[in-house]
Amino acid sequence: MSVRVLGIDPGTATTGYGVVEGHGTRLVHVAHGAIRTAPSEAFADRLVIIHDACRELIAQHRPDAVAIEKLFFSRNVTTGIAVAQARGVIALAVAQAGLPLAEFSPLEVKSAVVGYGRAAKAQVQEMTRILLNLDERPRPDDAADALALAVCRIHAGDLGRRLPESKR
Repeated sequence: MSVRVLGIDPGTATTGYGVVEGHGTRLVHVAHGAIRTAPSEAFADRLVIIHDACRELIAQHRPDAVAIEKLFFSRNVTTGIAVAQARGVIALAVAQAGLPLAEFSPLEVKSAVVGYGRAAKAQVQEMTRILLNLDERPRPDDAADALALAVCRIHAGDLGRRLPESKR
């Protein structure tokens, strides 16, 4: 059984995305990139851009599930709130598509991809490159993180039992 997962690394300026297919133990890179918004745009308009782009990605790539990073912030609460709002419109797009949404902490992603929860970002990016048989590390970093989220979701397993009947 194969499964396709859309990973999303939320942000208001740059939201990374990555699409990965799992075929048994084999992982296949499908696509990656970034949704960008300009700081000069009104914040609400930026959220609309992120929401609409996520809906387009879902329509284009037809994932079986979506993975998103859990919100974590320790220093800049203002940035954390903005990212939380971006996560909200992403979750809305996923819910509108009727897809299951899984959330993973950075520690969970690092453990799933590298095997060590305290791995450096460069280690995660390099292991993602190796797992997906890419010639170079995915860019931008947000897209690399999104691909790692998709890999994490595939490694978490149990997708078949969580899919709605229409997706099986």
